Amino acid sequence: MIFVESDPSSAAEHERYMRQALAEAGAAAESGEVPVGAVIVHRQRVIAAAHNQRERLRDPTAHAEMIAITQAAESLSSWRLENCTLYVTLEPCPMCAGAILQSRIPRVVYGAADPKAGAVDSLYRLLADERLNHRAEATSGILAEACGRLLTEFFRRQRELGKK
Repeated sequence: MIFVESDPSSAAEHERYMRQALAEAGAAAESGEVPVGAVIVHRQRVIAAAHNQRERLRDPTAHAEMIAITQAAESLSSWRLENCTLYVTLEPCPMCAGAILQSRIPRVVYGAADPKAGAVDSLYRLLADERLNHRAEATSGILAEACGRLLTEFFRRQRELGKK
């Protein structure tokens, strides 16, 4: 995990935007999707808000982060998402970490760690890999308990229903 002192966001600001990402994750759970939500902030303004839609769209790439990145690029009329912060309830996977780097998002704030697929701190450190030509700062653990609880409860219900 990388903590950077140049990050202008306060802990209260991080929590405020993470609560918006949690609301998106709740919407995902209500529609039967894995409850992950994401928002992208550009200069203190939310320009994208999304949640997982893999089941609905029948698209393995329809992660919250991927959808939010597409929305943000449209909002800014640019694929370069400089001066943006991505808030996501779960540590990004390798696909999403790659998209974060490709879109030049300089800062990622996430809630719960993902020990099975996390590509920021848990399994890989893609956002900080010096072999790549772009990197992103990461802050973890913001509202981690609430983010993790939402996922745990979702998967418990899925098991009770006999779903994988």
